Amino acid sequence: MTSNTTIFLSAGEASGDHYGAQIVTEILSRSPATSFFGLGGREMADAGVDRVVRAEDVAHMGITEVVRHAPTVYGSYRRLVASIKQRRPQAAILIDFPDVNLRLARELKALDIPVVYFVSPQLWAWKRRRLQWVQQRVDRMMVIFPFEESFYRARGVDATFTGHPLSELPLPKTTRAEYARREGQLDLNTKWIALLPGSRWKEIEANLPRMIQAAARLGKGYEFLIPRASTISWDRLNEFVTRETTGQKAGSVHIVDDAREALLHAQAAVVASGTATVQAALIGNPFAVVYHVSPVTFGLAKRLVRYSTEVWPDGSTDADGNLPIAMVNLIAGRRIVPEFIQKNFTPEKVAAALQPLLEETAERSRMIADLAEVRHKLLPPKGAGSIAQVANAVEDLIAKDGKF
Repeated sequence: MTSNTTIFLSAGEASGDHYGAQIVTEILSRSPATSFFGLGGREMADAGVDRVVRAEDVAHMGITEVVRHAPTVYGSYRRLVASIKQRRPQAAILIDFPDVNLRLARELKALDIPVVYFVSPQLWAWKRRRLQWVQQRVDRMMVIFPFEESFYRARGVDATFTGHPLSELPLPKTTRAEYARREGQLDLNTKWIALLPGSRWKEIEANLPRMIQAAARLGKGYEFLIPRASTISWDRLNEFVTRETTGQKAGSVHIVDDAREALLHAQAAVVASGTATVQAALIGNPFAVVYHVSPVTFGLAKRLVRYSTEVWPDGSTDADGNLPIAMVNLIAGRRIVPEFIQKNFTPEKVAAALQPLLEETAERSRMIADLAEVRHKLLPPKGAGSIAQVANAVEDLIAKDGKF
């Protein structure tokens, strides 16, 4: 890229901010004079992005609070569009955050600025009408789940599976003894079970009480690790856990700070559906997936979510007519971890599912082997890491546009 190359980036969430910073670092290692501007968080700012809009100021963009914050949201969006028109970047990189980024893609396309989209919105599950937006506005779709590439290519979108960035992280190097010593008061002679209720308070309130009740049914022969997301106050979580464990006959419950270490050193885990299930799959220890939302939300999702054959080939549902929701099962193409959703998320069922995973059983060995297969599917397939492939796509588009 030339010394006057300018790239627009947009990432509105923590994970996108992290990926955006990595992409900037990768491009600068190749072309140190490249400049960047757009929407991002603190990591992107530290990497060298001139933030026209700060991600932390528009966290409500694209969710229900958008109505209350409409003037702020609209003003931030117009500033981004104005900056694009003024600076005329040679390319744009949009990361996840579809409610905003797919609209920015329209503005970019109108200005004939090539668009690379990294981390696809889940159009293969719902909001399928947005697929037309991708077809019209996105030049390269860089996806992190293997079935997404075939989904998009079958619909005329230039898509590339990059591998999942989390698959490139090395396993934590702490030993069990080091981890126990650092976290304090963990019994090395006891099996540990990780409980991951989610990273938002609504998820914690909906999932953690049942998780703790399941722990109580397993008895006092185990210790339980609850990783705390950075977005959650330790004091508030501790108060909640104390209240929920009072009167329960579970083993000791410990709040810890690193989910990947907890998953590595635990014998098994209970994980709320979401990105944490991918983390758990990549670590490789057995787990069960749970989730609970309001009846209205669940009923609406059940009507709206439909998988294409690229995602879930046989279209099979469980006994209650539910499609799988755990990403690990979608990647595997079959149900390799148990899912307990809505009325099936009961302490009794979760405890019963965990029991054989806590000993050296055939069920445990089979799940470990299946999770290893999923991890292999998530690795970058082309010899280059996921972030490097995004940078390659940007360079290719700029070169084809005659701006290299």
